[in-house]
Amino acid sequence: MAGRGSKNDQRARTEAERARLYAARSEWHRGQQRRRVRDNVVAGVAGGVLIAAVIASQVVHAQITAPEPEPTQSSTPSPSATPEQTPVPIPSDTPAETPAP
Repeated sequence: MAGRGSKNDQRARTEAERARLYAARSEWHRGQQRRRVRDNVVAGVAGGVLIAAVIASQVVHAQITAPEPEPTQSSTPSPSATPEQTPVPIPSDTPAETPAP
């Protein structure tokens, strides 16, 4: 039966495999970090745009639905200064009902 080689060859293969796995794992982690940074930047920009849009919409809404200014006292007479008129009953052409005896 033929041998597999010396222990040094086997050790070298094992170390090479470990180095390859370590490099692959390190690259994967670097990719994860880049993805997280990218996602955080995108979320920050989108959040900033959203907040700016909310503020802008509130300003526009406040401008459109602004309450009308109340009139000043000098421009219109106060309600207590004008006498209130009572409605005058209008006479009708129909005869008034008389109570039965």
